[in-house]
Formats: sequence, structure tokens, C-alpha cells
Amino acid sequence: MTASRTRSILPPLSPEEARHSAAVAALIHAEMAAAAGWLSFERFMELALYAPGLGYYSAGSFKIGAGGDFVTAPEVSDLFGRCLARQCAEVLAVTGGEILELGAGSGRMAATLLTALAAQGRLPQRYAILEVSADLAARQRARLAQLPPGLRERVVWLERLPERPLQGLILANEVADALPCRRFTCRALDVRELGVAPGEGAGEGGCADPLAFREQYAAADASLARACRELRAALPAPLPEGYTSEVCLRVAPWIVALSECLGRGVLLLCDYGLPRSHYYHPQRVSGTLRCHFKQRAHDDPCVNVGVQDISAWVDFTRVADAGLAADLTVSGFATQAAFLLALGLEGLVAQADDTVQRARLAGEARRLIMPEEMGEAFKIMALTRGCDSPLSGFALQDLRHLL
Repeated sequence: MTASRTRSILPPLSPEEARHSAAVAALIHAEMAAAAGWLSFERFMELALYAPGLGYYSAGSFKIGAGGDFVTAPEVSDLFGRCLARQCAEVLAVTGGEILELGAGSGRMAATLLTALAAQGRLPQRYAILEVSADLAARQRARLAQLPPGLRERVVWLERLPERPLQGLILANEVADALPCRRFTCRALDVRELGVAPGEGAGEGGCADPLAFREQYAAADASLARACRELRAALPAPLPEGYTSEVCLRVAPWIVALSECLGRGVLLLCDYGLPRSHYYHPQRVSGTLRCHFKQRAHDDPCVNVGVQDISAWVDFTRVADAGLAADLTVSGFATQAAFLLALGLEGLVAQADDTVQRARLAGEARRLIMPEEMGEAFKIMALTRGCDSPLSGFALQDLRHLL
């Protein structure tokens, strides 16, 4: 789909959004010019999302919830956090210590977890939040300031991962999907890298847009070529000519960094993704890259740069391999539906005070667990260290054999 066609199906940018997007595009064009007119998609995505003070996650904008660009499971319903709290309580009973949440969104999940853990008598010593967005951190502070003193006093915000290993849990809900990735297309004898170059899009009045982008191929460098060779060798079926997808080479160093923060406990990842053989299925010929803008999903990262989300599904086999290499144990892998049901989702709905509330919660639960909603696409993976007890969230389903 062309950029003009994509824009025609998306809500228009406000004047402020247009100015912000132009500033991000100018920054990327400047770096592109210094790099002979081409950037890897990984670098383009990194700048679009994380450029200091300008990127989608670094600058201030309303991103999450009904009025934002996308909705996460904790925003759909507190049922998600209440179920997750039961798993956290089980781990904290063994390890003690703290919880570190990576990218806490609006702060809703943190508030739900702390409230539920207090009711269970399993509060962490500290609830740390690592947030790259100053805007979201401010929203989190405002929300969590409404908690009782005994809860809000446990919350701290970090600027970087802790240097000393923690005991307890690290939570990463929809974080891995936003790691910048490389894009590639298979050819008969090799692969080509799909990057980004200056575009020729039409601006206002039909004039050429000097800040437009377009996708452009280049020869794959050694690291991408090696990753694709290893990937193709590991798959049960060959990938067809012209097959386009993505590979996230940043997963392994990210998992290593998190493993160094975990002395004893559980790293729990919640994200949409698949085991490798399903992710790189021969029929998934266009990959999984998606952009979100004002509740609209599309597949053109070259428009609305800096004011839309860009993400790709998670290859959970790559996550598991990285965890094993970092001396972590893959202790669970299941769909979000199975995880929440194992932690008593249906019972929480049944405990509603009246029929009106029960009906509302039942509707929220359906969004969390139905296959056509979040239930199957979202997966939960537990990577553990020094925590050998079975995790209740994986009692109903064990998909580790698919990894």
C-alpha cells in the first residue's frame, strides 16, 4: 500500500502531531543523509520510537487506552492484573523481595497489582518502574499517588536497570514487541535487507514531500545474513522466494541485561508472538510488522513517523534460547487465555457484587481470553532462576515443546 493510500484510511494528524512528525522525520533524514541515503529498518524504528525528546515513546503523547493509539490487556480490565497478582504472590512467597515493571504504561497494572497483593498479604518490599517516556512516568505518578500511603510509598522510578541483582519478579508486558528489528526478504540464493530511504511522497497541494520515506533494499550485512541462514536451517519447511519478515537481533542482549538484574525469581514476559516454526510459517509471507495510530492498525511504518506505534510479534523461540544462554530456565509458556484461566479468572468474574457488574466483567474477560481477541495471539513466558516450584499460571497449558 502506498503512503498516500495509507493516509487515506487513517485519521488525519492534528497540527501539533503534524509538526512533531515533521521534526522526527527531519531528524531521521539528517542521519540518513550522513549514511549515504539509507538506514536499516532497525535504526529507522529506533529513531522513530526512541529518539531522545522526539521519538514516539520518548516524547509526550497519549498512547495507551481508549483515547490513545492502542489498548493493552491491563487497560482492557483489572482482571488481568488481579490474576497476575496471584502469580506474583506465589513467587514472592518463595523469593520475597521486589517487583520491577518494565514500561508501566498508564500505571493501571501497577495499581491493580499492589492493591491485590496487599489484600493477599504479599506486598513486595519495593515496586520499581523503569519507564523511558517522561509523559507516561508523569501519568503513572499521578495514578499511583491515589493509592493508600502504605502502597504508594513502595513505588520508585528508575532511570536504568538496577545494578544489584534483585529477588522477586521482573514484569515485561508488551515490551519485547517494541524492540527495533531488522527486516529481510528471501531470495533463491541469499537474503536482502529491507531498509528505509528518502521518499517521493506527495505533500500538501500535491507537491513533493521532502520529509517522506520509502522502503528500499540493500545487501544484507554479515550479522543479518548469518541470522537468516541459522533461521532457515532451523525451520521445518523452506521459505518461498520473496518471503518478507523480520528478525529481532536485540532480543538476546536485552534478555542478558535482564538476567543480570535477576538474582532469584521470575522474569515474566507477556506479549503477542509465536514459537519460531509458527512465526516463520511459509504462508506468513509479509511478516508481522504492525503500526497503530488512534486505534487503527496498518502496515506502513513510513507514514506518521514519530506519532504512531511500530511493533512486530515476538519470536518466543529466540527469547527462550536467549534465556537459556543467560543461565535462566524456561519454566512456562502458554497462551494468555490459559494463563488467566489457570489463575482463577472465571472465579473473579463470579465474585462480582451484582449482575450488572458480573456482566461487565464477563465482557472484559471475553476480550482477554477469546481466540479472536487477545486470548491466543498473546503468550506468557516465564524465565526463572533459583525458583523451582511450579508456577500456577501454567497449570492448564504447557507449550514449551513448540519452542
